[in-house]
Amino acid sequence: MVAKVVGTSIKRREDPRLITGEAKYLDDIQLPGMSYMAILRSPYAHAKIKSINTDAAKAHPGVIAVFTGKDFMDVNPLPCAWQAGGVKNNANTPRVLEPEKVTFTGAGVACVVAEDRYTAEDALALIEVDWEPLDVVVDAEKATKAGAPQLHENAPNNVCMEWECGNADSTATALNGADVVIKQRLINQRLIPTPMEARGCIAQYYPATEEFTVWMTSQAPHVMRLLMTAFVFGIPETKMRVISPQVGGGFGAKIFLYPEYCLAAAVTRKIGRPVKWAETRSENYVATTHGRDHISDIEIGAKRDGTITALRVHTYANLGGTLSTIAPGIPTTLYGRLLSGVYKIPNIYCKVWGVYTNTGMVDAYRGAGRPEATYVVERAVDLVADELGLDATEVRRKNFIPADAFPYDPQGILSGLKYDSGNYEMNLDKALEVFDYKSMLEQQAKARAAGRLVGIGFSTYIEICGVAPSAWIGLPGQGWGAGLWESANVRVHLTGKVVVTTGSQNHGQGHETSNAQVVADELGIPVDDVIVQHSDTQGTPFGYGTYGSRSTAVGTVAVYNSLQKIKEKAKKLAAHLLEADVEDMVWEDGKAFVKGSPDKAKTIGELAAAAALGYSLPRGMEPFLDDTSYYDPPNCTFPFGTHICTVEVDRDTGEVHLGRYVAVDDVGNVINPMIVEGQAHGGIVQGIAQALWEGAVYSEDGQLLTGTLMDYALPKADVLPHFELTRTVTPSPVNPLGVKGAGEAGTIASTPAVVNAVIDALSPLGIRHVDMPLTPERVWKAMQNAKSQ
Repeated sequence: MVAKVVGTSIKRREDPRLITGEAKYLDDIQLPGMSYMAILRSPYAHAKIKSINTDAAKAHPGVIAVFTGKDFMDVNPLPCAWQAGGVKNNANTPRVLEPEKVTFTGAGVACVVAEDRYTAEDALALIEVDWEPLDVVVDAEKATKAGAPQLHENAPNNVCMEWECGNADSTATALNGADVVIKQRLINQRLIPTPMEARGCIAQYYPATEEFTVWMTSQAPHVMRLLMTAFVFGIPETKMRVISPQVGGGFGAKIFLYPEYCLAAAVTRKIGRPVKWAETRSENYVATTHGRDHISDIEIGAKRDGTITALRVHTYANLGGTLSTIAPGIPTTLYGRLLSGVYKIPNIYCKVWGVYTNTGMVDAYRGAGRPEATYVVERAVDLVADELGLDATEVRRKNFIPADAFPYDPQGILSGLKYDSGNYEMNLDKALEVFDYKSMLEQQAKARAAGRLVGIGFSTYIEICGVAPSAWIGLPGQGWGAGLWESANVRVHLTGKVVVTTGSQNHGQGHETSNAQVVADELGIPVDDVIVQHSDTQGTPFGYGTYGSRSTAVGTVAVYNSLQKIKEKAKKLAAHLLEADVEDMVWEDGKAFVKGSPDKAKTIGELAAAAALGYSLPRGMEPFLDDTSYYDPPNCTFPFGTHICTVEVDRDTGEVHLGRYVAVDDVGNVINPMIVEGQAHGGIVQGIAQALWEGAVYSEDGQLLTGTLMDYALPKADVLPHFELTRTVTPSPVNPLGVKGAGEAGTIASTPAVVNAVIDALSPLGIRHVDMPLTPERVWKAMQNAKSQ
């Protein structure tokens, strides 16, 4: 009997090739006859291109070709796959190179292809562009005002789309009748994802068959192939193969179709040689998507006892100079529909304006809409507690959705979906127990008596994961332009070894390990007998890729469903070989046997061999144990949890020092605890970084002032505390594994926990809010202003 491995922390099977250097990233790939592409990017945030002179660059030794946007007018603009707002969506998307006008600093306008990268980069300096600079606007709210520079003719007042959910009238009535109404502007600042590996691609064209192979740093290779063939080049999907080699992190920024990928394919077709493009870090900061960037005005109404009665949110979402692939979906479906949080708020209304500005494209970044929503809700709850002089935990407890209310419909804002399962009070109680809240309050009181600024912050969050139900995401007004099911094929070879191919795309999450654990347990074989393959459109079934914490809740369930089909076929074959009725067969520990006779069993290895040889099969049974599943779940999943943070603020400098950090997450059943904890660690760090340090800043003329790692403050290990992690387990009824998703929970929960802790520390000074990031300078200024008042 093989020991069960689901629920155990086995080591990640991906890691040996990563730590020994055997993993092949995009820049490791070399092809015969490779050429190298460099891109000339606009130094202006808003300008017309009057002319481009490429003669000197073409004459430079080692240069193969130079192209501008006018050389590719036969290549379509990139598609926007998520046009939220329906008919009100005024979509403007990038071209492979902009031929006439740029709307953000860093837009590509010309490219050089050369024998080596250095020559290509040198030749860029020889290209002469005659620019006509235009007026610039970088603030989303200001961009909508009369007299603001207009970026696109089809978007009056720079509004890409307007979107709303909830009930405006009932919310207004409830606010008018509330005992207290708190108003607050909340800024969710722009962030730069900064994966360890920047983007890149290699394209090769085969003239004889008119086919492409494109290697790219992508989280969704099948989707990239679909978008490039059907929308950009107008060719059959079968004419392109897309491969994602080892990908060095993505955090959402590698979901999307970028101009450079299509440009490389267009260039290789023109020159007849493979083309490689690898992004520099400076390019990554201006040309790869950013995240967040919301301006939200909130009004929250409550009774004197802390019962929340209404929440109204108006948000300006900065989408940048052009739309990225799913940009409008982030501040709408994944944000506005989550504004109930874990609370039974009877009246909710959200209005969102998606706005064009002269800044880089904005799209999903780890959490993608849910961190923005959670920040709004959790800051709102703390503002209520502060206004009424109540304990922050008691306001949360009073408003929690009760455990017996599931499945729960949060006032219809989920447009037909319901929260699947939850026990928020139990989760909070466990967190308070681990944290020893009573003792920490006593310690805080002593510290404050000594003049120290010590704070405790909470975040009780929910998120939406396993984003999938195609019938839901495709509803009018949602704007998603495809399905969101997932696929998996399972093959049991003659030797009993198993190969799984999946449409999900692993780029650091540990999918190869967790999928293998499920296969091993279901078939009763050693986990080392399972190979998981992905990332190549030629050898894997179509899948929508990895993002939105959906790979386990959708992708692994597709694997599980294929395994059930394999087991059923194996049972039928075993019944035939044992001369028994199928109804009498039992599958247990990797063996099929007649009920009551486990000593006369057929192992999965024996059955795989029998199926592969085909000597004796039941009538009508095809040889081989091989099955494919396409899983489209009936609902999303909704993980939740409680994060608690302590901080101390230096009175003299404003610097925030992190103390304890407790996280009690509930992600449903867990396949590999170590992988889940690793995801939590990384997510918490990214959320803390938004609260305290990170922030992309543009000048008024559209220049990215935080365009290098010297200027953009990423977190470092020496400023972070030990994370005290534990879990509650509330299985999801949505899928047979009971899993929910864990990749983004830390990022979603940690930002408001830290901000709430800092505001709590500053509350003795009368400070109720400070906008992120809570840098020493910003906190120090808030303290000085409080003193002067």
